[in-house]
Amino acid sequence: MSKLTYVETLKNPTVARLTLIQFISYFGTWFSQVAIASMLVEYGASETLIAYMAMMVMLPSILLAPISGYIIDRIPFKILMQTLLIVEISMTLLFMTIHSLEGLPWLMLFLFIRSIAASTLFSAEMALFPKIFKGEMLKNINEIHSMVWSICFALGMAIGGLVTYYFGYIATFSIDVLLYIIASLIVIGLKINLKSVIHTENAIEMMKSGFIYLKNHTKLLHLILLHSSIGFTSFDALVTLLADFHYKYILAVPLAIGWLNATRAIGLSIGPMLFGRFINSSNLHYFFMAQGLTIIFWAFVQYNFTLSLIGILIVGLLATSLWSYTYYLLQQEIEVKFLGRVIAYNDMIFMITNILVTLFVGYAAKMGMELKYITMVMGCGFLATALYYRWFKRKYL
Repeated sequence: MSKLTYVETLKNPTVARLTLIQFISYFGTWFSQVAIASMLVEYGASETLIAYMAMMVMLPSILLAPISGYIIDRIPFKILMQTLLIVEISMTLLFMTIHSLEGLPWLMLFLFIRSIAASTLFSAEMALFPKIFKGEMLKNINEIHSMVWSICFALGMAIGGLVTYYFGYIATFSIDVLLYIIASLIVIGLKINLKSVIHTENAIEMMKSGFIYLKNHTKLLHLILLHSSIGFTSFDALVTLLADFHYKYILAVPLAIGWLNATRAIGLSIGPMLFGRFINSSNLHYFFMAQGLTIIFWAFVQYNFTLSLIGILIVGLLATSLWSYTYYLLQQEIEVKFLGRVIAYNDMIFMITNILVTLFVGYAAKMGMELKYITMVMGCGFLATALYYRWFKRKYL
């Protein structure tokens, strides 16, 4: 039997429209991220403040996981998506009111609220797919989703860096708002044929039952931890510090941040096409090991901007395949009525890993640890995960 192709997967009208919405909204998110990072550097933000700002993108998934899981399982997807896009539009408009270092606390608040909407929407999509699709179709959708994210990351960072550099922050945020508006208009025509799951529990009971379900399924907990290891590739603060410490003497900070992230995202985009067909439950630990070794390799070439671009490109090749496959393993194990809540808890643990890694980068840099060694520690995280998966495979597979 021939393998289901990505083109065949995208011929499904629901998958096609959701993918288009994802493309526009994700591009908008990363398009403005360069402007935010550049603002921090221009206004003289400290290393820890840069780390805190990166943390604002991740924090909502942690603090609001039980609530967002309840919302996802309770509110129809289309209504939820429209509401969340409106919130993202509003917060992006408010970014334009920040003009100095004193305004950065407000920027953190606006970014936090926008991230609440973005993280809830992401969890809702990842809970929706396994309700509609199974098997190879679901695996392909996860890989397409990760490639869309990566392509948007590449284009958004590269083009966002250019627009920020030549036209300024207001122009970048204005374009961002327009993109979110286009995405919200496309949602109007979205058709989802899905049998409603009737929940008789109230909000507290639903949140409690979701927690108990997860607690009683140890295999799910291990799969969540395995997926969270991809958080060791949380490079936002590290890339900003590399641009500030090493590359600003040869290239403007917005351009350095944009091109580093864009190059990484090229690797993220093409990685599933190169490795997606080979990764499986039998050899997953080898891919974790390879990811760790590529990060360590990048650590040794960061001193040179050109070599660093090559290194981060190589680093990106495996990350999306690992992300999509570990998500696929998790989705396959969850009962339909608990999907929203378990996915929300999964994203919570994933973001906790991202935040811990981001804080480690910020505080380690402030204490004088070289960025090369910081990067090597992140690579060693994947080597440890490879050993953890070997134990998991023997016990559960």
